[in-house]
Amino acid sequence: MKQHFQNLVEEEESNIDMTPMLDVVFIMLIFFIVTASFVKESGIDVNRPEANTAVQKDRANILIAISAEGEIWINKRRVDIRSVAENIIGLRAENPQGTVVIQADQKATTDLLIKVMDASREAGVYDVSIATQEQ
Repeated sequence: MKQHFQNLVEEEESNIDMTPMLDVVFIMLIFFIVTASFVKESGIDVNRPEANTAVQKDRANILIAISAEGEIWINKRRVDIRSVAENIIGLRAENPQGTVVIQADQKATTDLLIKVMDASREAGVYDVSIATQEQ
């Protein structure tokens, strides 16, 4: 009987409890997912005009692309000019500190660019930039 009890004690001591380690790993995973910053894209590639005074813009999370054909893209979705302000309001709710960057193709019309800028201001975003390429 004593031998049997001793075998049980040795068997119990040899196991390592993995639960605390798994808890720590799971909490770290959640932490990294929540704090990660994701790169947002407008949805299409545009040929941006070149500028000598181009400056890097940080924390620009609302990207709007205007193609050469006059299409407007936000979050990889084509949108109509009439719904640009509503889309910006929705994206601004996610990050109130974000700014709008318009990526207009070289061949896009100035009229459409101005309409998108006006829609941004209607949505309450007055910090609007136009993306260019450095020379």
